[in-house]
Amino acid sequence: MRVLEIDESYLLRTLETLLSVPSPSGMTDEITRIVCSMLEELEIGYELTRRGAIRANLEGAESSPDRAIVAHLDTLGAMIRGFRSDGRLEVVPIGTWSARFAEGARVTVFSDDDRRFRGTLLPRKASGHVYNTEVDAQPVDWSNLELRLDELVGSEAETRALGINVGDTLAVDPNTEVTDNGFIFSRHLDDKAGVAAMLAAAKAIRRSGAALPIDCHLLFTISEEVGVGASHVLHGDVAELVSIDNGTIAPGQYTSEYGVTITMQDSSGPFDWHLTRRLIALCRAHDIEHTRDVFRYYRSDAAAAVEAGNDIRTALVCFGLDASHGYERVHHRSLTALARLLAIYMQSERIFARDAEALGPVGDLLSEEDESPHGQPRTGDRAAVQQGKQIPVHCRTPS
Repeated sequence: MRVLEIDESYLLRTLETLLSVPSPSGMTDEITRIVCSMLEELEIGYELTRRGAIRANLEGAESSPDRAIVAHLDTLGAMIRGFRSDGRLEVVPIGTWSARFAEGARVTVFSDDDRRFRGTLLPRKASGHVYNTEVDAQPVDWSNLELRLDELVGSEAETRALGINVGDTLAVDPNTEVTDNGFIFSRHLDDKAGVAAMLAAAKAIRRSGAALPIDCHLLFTISEEVGVGASHVLHGDVAELVSIDNGTIAPGQYTSEYGVTITMQDSSGPFDWHLTRRLIALCRAHDIEHTRDVFRYYRSDAAAAVEAGNDIRTALVCFGLDASHGYERVHHRSLTALARLLAIYMQSERIFARDAEALGPVGDLLSEEDESPHGQPRTGDRAAVQQGKQIPVHCRTPS
């Protein structure tokens, strides 16, 4: 297994390109074309689902069972819900995010005839000179927001005459800024930062000629923010799925702001014991800064994949993100650490040979003899998991 150099300048350029392309859930064709062109530059083959998700492939020595790494291209956004009498517009969110972070946002409206209109999301009572302290007392809620268009309109009829309709999509400006000390500030780092890290890892694999033991699919989904995610882009040969997303920086959380975070559980439940600990072991073995965390109000592509009926081992690895679903910030060290882990994971052996079969004997389960008094695998078995070997099994033959 080779430790590969990550091209940090490529990672940053890729991220800035992705952030410049609007892609709220439901409007992802352009970002899909951009990522396809990036894959072509890396000479990585890919296929598209009917809806536009991407499944790329890095070939390994064996093709089945294989593994997949997934990140999502879609972002949060908003949609026009209705018209007000003064020509302003009611809006609803695309994805789950607070109206607090929508207030004051600059947006672009995409109409059916491919026209684009600029505007600002504002609370109903926006001027302190008019409403005094009511500006601060009004509820933070999407029903209390409105879109002020940068157009000469003052009535519903005039706004409709522009060609704007109920159901038009709003994309929120990213306002990207990169600081000299390595911070990247922008909306929509969730999950375009994860996509950039995954592409940087793929570039390292491709340019080095590193050998992979099994095929690794790079999946780019287009509806994670609305809960669908990786439910429709997998196939039966995938045995291991690693989801890439943001780790939350907040009091009471243990996410690493400058390294990788291995998620032990989110709102959908625990991740696969063996795959999760394999990733932790790879971080330890290759001196990748990392930590472990548990997320309470969180789900990812992995949850959608399992809920769709896929019998796969899943894990979630994260870059550190401050103010997720708001004015987000990540540090380049975290993205580089994530890319390093992904490149090493792609080169690692599969966890269990038995995963070639969807159904099989007890094989992988630990027996009482294999467990410590605390219910954890004994040292030898833990080492086997970390090295990608099958755990020894001492099953009693049924009488």
